[in-house]
Amino acid sequence: MRKKVKKLGSEIFVERMVAECDKKGLALVAVLWIVAVLMIIAAVIGQTSGLDAKVSRGVRTEQLRCKWSCRAGIETAIAVLNEDFRESDCLTDLWSDNEEDLSNIPLEQCRFDAIVIDEASKLNVNTATKEQLMGLLYMTEEIADAIIDWRDNDDNPQTGGVEGGYYENLPFRYTIRNGPFRTIRELLLVKDVTPELLYGEDTNFNRQLDYNERDGDKSPPADDGDDELDEGWIAHLTCYSFDTNKDASGNNKININQADERQLESSLGISRSQARWIVENRNSQNNRRYASIGDLVDENSPKKVEQGSNGNQNQAEPLDLQTFYQIADKITVDNSGTIPGKVNVNTASEEVLTALLGGDEAAKEVAWDIITYRAGLMDGMQSIGEVMQIMKIDTFKKVANYITTRSDVFTVRCVATADRSGLSGATLQTEVIVDRSSTPCKILYWYQGANN
Repeated sequence: MRKKVKKLGSEIFVERMVAECDKKGLALVAVLWIVAVLMIIAAVIGQTSGLDAKVSRGVRTEQLRCKWSCRAGIETAIAVLNEDFRESDCLTDLWSDNEEDLSNIPLEQCRFDAIVIDEASKLNVNTATKEQLMGLLYMTEEIADAIIDWRDNDDNPQTGGVEGGYYENLPFRYTIRNGPFRTIRELLLVKDVTPELLYGEDTNFNRQLDYNERDGDKSPPADDGDDELDEGWIAHLTCYSFDTNKDASGNNKININQADERQLESSLGISRSQARWIVENRNSQNNRRYASIGDLVDENSPKKVEQGSNGNQNQAEPLDLQTFYQIADKITVDNSGTIPGKVNVNTASEEVLTALLGGDEAAKEVAWDIITYRAGLMDGMQSIGEVMQIMKIDTFKKVANYITTRSDVFTVRCVATADRSGLSGATLQTEVIVDRSSTPCKILYWYQGANN
């Protein structure tokens, strides 16, 4: 009996041991499977991480190439500006029309496109009158007054404008400038100025109507869905433009409010009697100084000097229109070294010229006459005196202080795109404001956009 019990106990023990071994074996197999799966996952993650690292390094390399390609495009455009003749500036100059040097230029697995824009082709927001601002599309009296309030140095609001108290009581308050705009994008801080008004539909600044800029609300930016590009105010307003108050030869202009007869005669090449008339007319009881060079002529001015009329040099003789044309580029009423806000009639758009002239239908007609006239000139107008051949003398007198035929400040926009096996890679946009009146040229503003 004892032997049977002992044998039975042994069998049970063996069975338990076998069962325990089976469990351990299954556990071991499970562990081995888990280890195998983890090894596979680790291998996949490692491979993916390596690929991501390579992609990341590739993207950073593309971004770096784009950065220096943009820099090359900017420097190329500056070189073109420096080589340009300064007698006058127009839209046929190489800085404006130069696909060979500035369009689709390959460079170290990148390509760059640069656009040069004359800042003097725009209205200067720091000097434009309310009437001129109102000539812009979508401008309201309230916004025009708010712009003037932003740039003036007092706390007295215009009729529809606001001063510092309005901005200081906003949920996110800030301080009014009460001084000149420093960048054109500062307009976004002015009451009621929106990104849509400032940038329009051309948010990539390529001056072309892209598909996403004429598809309504299907894709940004929001647009009206027509086939006309609304460039926004940024295409028509600036805060950088100025004139150096020099003539085409680079000589300082003669101030007709200060020069005496001898200076006027010798510097301008006019007769003594004409120089005497300029001085006497300046010192007359009703006109102690000239507000504009346009004050030298009027509707009654003779077209040219009559033969023998200069016989008596001691007698003052009014300036004739022909002589005025010849000296208009050499004279000024301001002693400042630079005069802000002059608009280049050779490069300004129809919209800017219309606003400059007052914004009404008559202004549109004159603006179109200017564009038509300059289109027939190889090198544009050389002197603002030529404008008098297009507009009435009274109109010229109104804008004489606001126009020029030369430019010194330009915007250079450059977009670089990396080449990726025939496909477009990373892109980078850089915008620079260049003042070429000094040597070397001076950078007034530099903005490098985000990579895409």
